[in-house]
Amino acid sequence: MRLPPPSVQAGNLQRGMAVLRWLDKATARVRTFEVAVNQTTTINTLEFIVRACLERPPEEPPESAAFLDVWERKPGEPVSEVFRGWMFASSPAVSAMEHPVYDLWVLSCKDATSEAPAAPAE
Repeated sequence: MRLPPPSVQAGNLQRGMAVLRWLDKATARVRTFEVAVNQTTTINTLEFIVRACLERPPEEPPESAAFLDVWERKPGEPVSEVFRGWMFASSPAVSAMEHPVYDLWVLSCKDATSEAPAAPAE
């Protein structure tokens, strides 16, 4: 299911980083990390790109939303799309990534820094 982008109001703030959380359901391992917008990140067999990260201004109810492309690369198999669309920090179940082993969701958006920590490849 593809959802439309969050309401595009003049007050929405575009941010350069997304704060994401990743869960390996097989090991119950959870990681939180920051990813720059338009940076490809790989964790195990999943690869993803955050295309946009929007945040409401402080005077409005809090909400962060990110547009992600997620695909899986398994050795000897064609690349398969896992998720493409908006994820909302306040309502992760509204547009959740469907995968048997991994969960990935948005926690927040923030301004990019000069030394952004990248998620290590596994």
